Amino acid sequence: MSCDWHCIVKDREPPICKKYFSVSEVVDHPLKPMTVTVLESRNVRRLGSFSKSSSTTSSTISLLEPFSTVVDGSDPFSLMAKQDTIDPLSQMVAEEEESTMKLRKGEIIQENSLDSWASRRTAILAKYTTSEKLSIVTSFLTGGEIIKTQQASMSEKVKHRLEQLDDFESTHQMLDLTQQEYVSRIEQLNHELVQAWNTDQRVKSLKIAIQCSKLLADTNVMQFYPSQFVLITDILDIFGKLVYDRLISKAEYFEPGKKVPSALPVNFTPDMVSDSAKETCLNWFYKVASIRELLPRLYVEIAILKSYRFLDKNDIKEALERLTKTIRGIGDPIVAAYARCYLCRVGMTVTDDREFVRNSLNDFLFVYQTIFGGGIRSEITRQRMDLNGYLTLYIPCLDWLMQAISSGSDILLDEILTRCQEKKNNGLLLNSIMSSFKPNFIANRAEKFVSILSNCATEGITKAQLFRSLGLCLSQCAPPVDQRTSVLTGSWKTISTFTHVADYIPCVEPWAQYTAMNFELAEVNNFLGDVLSRLNQNRAFENHYSEMFSIVDKVVTHTKSFEGLLISDHFLPIIDLFQKESVKLDVCMKIMTTCKNKSENCLNDPVVINALMYICKALNDTVNAQTVEDERRQISNLICNFIKKVDFGRDFEQQLTFYVEARAAFPNLDSVFVTLVHCVNKLAVDTRCIVNGHHTRKTDAFVKACAAYSYITIPSIVSVTSRMDLYLLSGQVALTNVCLGQADACFSAAINLVSELPKTIEIDGKTKNTEPYLVSFLCNFLSTLVVVPDSPEQGVLYLLRTVLDVIKRYPFDPNNTSLSLVYLAVIDLLTTAAQESYPYHIPNVVSNDQLYGSDSKFIAEIDALCSQCVDLMLVQLKQLGDSGNLRLQSNLALDLFGKIVYKADVSKEKMFALAGNLWSLAMKNKSTLDPKLPGKILMRVERLKGKTMDHQRHALENLTTKMKLKM
Repeated sequence: MSCDWHCIVKDREPPICKKYFSVSEVVDHPLKPMTVTVLESRNVRRLGSFSKSSSTTSSTISLLEPFSTVVDGSDPFSLMAKQDTIDPLSQMVAEEEESTMKLRKGEIIQENSLDSWASRRTAILAKYTTSEKLSIVTSFLTGGEIIKTQQASMSEKVKHRLEQLDDFESTHQMLDLTQQEYVSRIEQLNHELVQAWNTDQRVKSLKIAIQCSKLLADTNVMQFYPSQFVLITDILDIFGKLVYDRLISKAEYFEPGKKVPSALPVNFTPDMVSDSAKETCLNWFYKVASIRELLPRLYVEIAILKSYRFLDKNDIKEALERLTKTIRGIGDPIVAAYARCYLCRVGMTVTDDREFVRNSLNDFLFVYQTIFGGGIRSEITRQRMDLNGYLTLYIPCLDWLMQAISSGSDILLDEILTRCQEKKNNGLLLNSIMSSFKPNFIANRAEKFVSILSNCATEGITKAQLFRSLGLCLSQCAPPVDQRTSVLTGSWKTISTFTHVADYIPCVEPWAQYTAMNFELAEVNNFLGDVLSRLNQNRAFENHYSEMFSIVDKVVTHTKSFEGLLISDHFLPIIDLFQKESVKLDVCMKIMTTCKNKSENCLNDPVVINALMYICKALNDTVNAQTVEDERRQISNLICNFIKKVDFGRDFEQQLTFYVEARAAFPNLDSVFVTLVHCVNKLAVDTRCIVNGHHTRKTDAFVKACAAYSYITIPSIVSVTSRMDLYLLSGQVALTNVCLGQADACFSAAINLVSELPKTIEIDGKTKNTEPYLVSFLCNFLSTLVVVPDSPEQGVLYLLRTVLDVIKRYPFDPNNTSLSLVYLAVIDLLTTAAQESYPYHIPNVVSNDQLYGSDSKFIAEIDALCSQCVDLMLVQLKQLGDSGNLRLQSNLALDLFGKIVYKADVSKEKMFALAGNLWSLAMKNKSTLDPKLPGKILMRVERLKGKTMDHQRHALENLTTKMKLKM
C-alpha cells in the first residue's frame, strides 16, 4: 500500500524549566555495602572479619547490596581464583610461609629479616644446572616386614629393624642420567617415600631417606651440587615432617581435671608428652644412630631434629652442638659447607639460640683455605671448571650462614669483617657479607668497604664482582650524604682500571642506579660518557646488550631530571648502540613508558621533543607485517601518549607543524594517525573558542588548514570504521568553524565509505557484524545533517539523497530491521527539516530553515522523500511476513505507526488508512509483543489529541476508537 505523506508543522513550545536536585559532595561510594561495627572483648567469640586493638576487637557485619560485589572488588574472576584448588607445590610454599609467622613456645622461627628458604631454592635450581651425565644409587625393599606381634621381645624388634637397615642387597646404580632424568628420579624417590610411609612401611621410608642422604656425598658433577642439595633436602624435610606429625598423633595429653586424653597443644612442653610417645621418639633417634655412614646419619638426624621437642628441652641445644662438631669430620669442603647450611636452616626453626650458627661459621672460616688446596684444584681441573666457577658454588650456603648470623642486626658485622680481612683470597667471604647483611649496614660502612675492596688481592672472585656487589647494596640504600661523593670517586678509581669490558660493564651496571639516584645530571652524563667510551672499543656493545639495557633502565627510572637526561650529550649515543632490533625495541619502550609515568607536565622544549621523536620513530620503524597485535597496540599507546603531551600553549601554528612532522614520522600505525586527527580537530575547536566563533582572516585560514590536515590524513588509515568516524567528526568540527566547503567534503567522503564497509570485522579475536555500527553511524550522521545547509551548487537535500542512494545499494540482512531503522531515522530528519525553526543550530551557520523559510517546494520535496521511505519500509514489512519473522514485523509496524501518528498528517485519507492497517498488522501478532506495549501506545495517542489542530484531533479520535477495537 502506497502512502501520501504530509508533514505536520508543530507550534514552538515554550522552554521547559527543568528542576534539578540539590548537589552535595559525597564521602562514601553510594553502592558501598553498609557495615555494622560490633565492639567485643578479647575473649568473646568474634563475628566476621576483625582487627586487633589494645583492649577490644571490632568485627564488621556487611549488609550486602546488589552491587556490593562490584564495589568491594570481588569480581567474578577473583571469586573463581579463590575457589580454585591450590596445587601441591604452592600449598607447601604457603604452609611454610604461614608457619614462619607463628611464634610458639619452645619453637622459634626465623627472623623476619631472613629471606625464606623457599624463595632461595627456586633461584638455586635455576642457576646451578649442568649438561654432564649424572648417576644415582637406588634400592627397593621387597621383604623384611616389620614384626607386629605383641609376643616378640624388644631385642628381637631392634635386631630385626637393624637387619632391615643393613639390607642393601638390591642396591643398583643408574648411570649416564641427564639432569632432567636425575630430577625425575629424585621426585620418584620422594613419591616412594611418602607412599611407603602411608602404607605403614616406616623402615622403607627411612631407607629411602638414607639413600637420598648418601647422594650428597657425590661431587662428581660439582656445578650441579647446589641444586642436588636442594632436591635431596626437600625429601629430607618431608621425612622429618612425617616423623614429627606421627609423634604428634601418637602423643596423648591429659589436661588437669580431665580423664579423656586430648591432642597436644601447639605450644606443648616435654612434660606434657606421654611416656609411650617419648619412647617412640627415642626409638627413631636410636634408628638414626645405628646408621653406620657419617653423612646419612648426620642428615637424617638433622631432618628429624624438631622431634627433640618431645624429649628434654636441653636435648636440642646439645644435639646442635654435637652435630656442629660432627660436620668437622667431613673431608670435602663443599659437602661440609652445605651440611652446615642444612643444620642452620633446620636449627633456626627450633631455637632462637644462634650460638651453633656462629660455631658453624667459625668452622667454615677455620678450614677456608682448604678450598684453595692442591687436591681441590686438581679436581676442578678434572671437571673442566675454573676457580671462579667453583667458588660460586659456595655462595648459596655461605650467604645463608652469613644472613643467619646477622639476624637483622649489624652487631657482629665488624667482627666478621675483621676476621674475613685476615683471610687470604677473601673475595668469596667479602662478597657473601655484602650479599647477606642488610644494605643499610653496608651503606653505613661504605667508605670502609671501598678501602677494603680496593686493596684486597683475591683469587677466584675478581674485584669487578666485589664492586658489583657493593654497587648493588648502595643502589638499594645510599650511604650518608657526606660520604656519597667520596664513595663514588674511590670506587671509580678501581673500576676504571678494569681493562676487560667483560669485567667493566657488569660491574658498573648497579652503579648506574646509585649515580642516578644520588647525583645531579652532570655526574650522570659523565658516567654515561665513560660507559660509552668503553662500549665503543672494538664494538664491545654487541656482546653486552643486556647490561646496556639494564644501565639505561636504571638511569631513566631513577634520574632526577628526565627531560634533562634526554638532551644530555651521551644518552642518545648510547641508544644508538642498540643495533639489535628486538633489544632496541625494548629499550625504547622502556624510555617511553618512563616518559608516560614520570613526565606529568606538558612537553614544549623543542630539543626534548626532538629526542623523544627520535625514540618514537625507532619504535615505529620496528613495526612490520609480522608484528603481533598486542605489541603494535603497546607501541601505539606510547607514541600517542607522547603526542598528547606535546603542548606549545597558544602557539597553535607550531603545534600544527609538530603534528605534520609526526604524521611523516609514524606512517606504520593507524592508532597514531587517529590520535593526530583528534589532536588537530581539538586544535581547531580551541581556536574557535579563543576567537569566540568570530574568525579573523588569520584564524580562518588556520582552521581551514586544520580541516585540510584531517582530510588528507584520514585516507591513510586502514580501518574503514575509523575513517568513517573521523570524517564525520572532522566535518562537524569544520562546520562549527563555518568551513562549509571542508565540511561538505568530509561528509561526502564519509558517505562514500559506506559501500566499502565489510559485513563483518574482527575485534579482539571475535568476528562481529557491522550492521549495528552502520545504523548507529548513520543516525549520528543524520542528526548532524539537520543543521547542514544545502550547497547552492547542489540540489535540495543533496547529502540526504546521497545517503539514501548508498543505503539502497548496501547489502543489509533482510532478516532484521536494520535498514528500516535507518529509514525511521531519515523520517525523523525530514520531519524536523519541515519545521519553521530547527531545534538546534550552530552559531554563524545558516541552516535550511532560514535558507528556505518553509517554502512549499522544499516541503513538497520533504514529503516526497518521506513517502519514498515509508514505501520501502512497507516492502520490508511484507518480506518479514513472508519469511515468518512475525515478531520483527509487529515491532516494525508499531515503530512506523508511531512515526505516522506523531509526525504525519493523519487527517489525510491514505495516511489514516495506513496507520490503521499498521495497527491491525501489529495486533494480529500481538502475542509476540510486550503485553503492556499496546496500552502504552494508546495512552500516548490519546494524550496527543489535546496538542493538535482540530482536523488532526478528529482523525486521532477516530484512530483511537479503531485501535481499541483491535486490541
